[in-house]
Amino acid sequence: MERYLIINADDFGMCRAANLATFDLFKKGGITSATIMTPCGWAPEACQFAKENPEFAIGVHLTLTSEWSKYRWSPVNTSNTDSLRDDLGYLHKESVMVEEKADLDELEGEIRAQIERAKKLGLNPSHLDNHMGSIYGIETGRFELLALAFDIASEYGLPFRFPAQYTVEQMARFGSKIDTNLLGMLFKKFNEYAKSKGVAIPDYLITHEWDGPQSDSYENFRDYMFEHFKSFPAGVTETYIHPSLESDELKGTSTVWFRRVWEHRLFADPETRKYLESIGFEYISYRDLAKMKA
Repeated sequence: MERYLIINADDFGMCRAANLATFDLFKKGGITSATIMTPCGWAPEACQFAKENPEFAIGVHLTLTSEWSKYRWSPVNTSNTDSLRDDLGYLHKESVMVEEKADLDELEGEIRAQIERAKKLGLNPSHLDNHMGSIYGIETGRFELLALAFDIASEYGLPFRFPAQYTVEQMARFGSKIDTNLLGMLFKKFNEYAKSKGVAIPDYLITHEWDGPQSDSYENFRDYMFEHFKSFPAGVTETYIHPSLESDELKGTSTVWFRRVWEHRLFADPETRKYLESIGFEYISYRDLAKMKA
């Protein structure tokens, strides 16, 4: 069985530095897809780039959380959003707060508003995914939020980021928090639900960790990532990054800003793609996934 790799740039539109990094990676072939944070101030530029470059697979990063302390954003919808806001009127900081507080009708309205604003700004979305996993339901077991995401993805005819299965290693890590048999049943249920709705999903969703020596230097991070990729299974795997250029804006937003800069540097390096292809990966986008799963 072949190994296919989707490399998605999350947080497109969050800030100018993220936009410039994502533009660069698309043009260099370092990524295959990206998703735009519609509530953020630089989303219009990201959508304009997508309009001018329709060959790239760019979707909507459904954003129900606003996690930073110095840089915040609010819902797109202009009414019926009280349950989606914190005491200051911004989106909640944590995913668990979304799951605990969100009214389902208000959540649906906000998701639709984000997609429709992106479309009005020029985006022809290739897929949907979710910022911080806030509508997966895994924090509180409120899985009607995930079902809603599949329903809306189905209506728009778009793939959605949710893995059909977890690797043995992922299951082992979750085993200390969630019963693995229950987890397996949930994945089977939502895999079947996605199929019934005609929503294409990747086989696996595998990200990378930052706890360890990979945070000590760019060289350590690159070596860690090259070894990490070897463990990816056959099938379609999405891995996601948050690329950005180094800037005062980014440094004022995040204390671990270097992670985003290193991710851009790694995937902007043509040697990274050469390496991944040399170990058997074929790069695909979310538009390719939609065709494969049709």
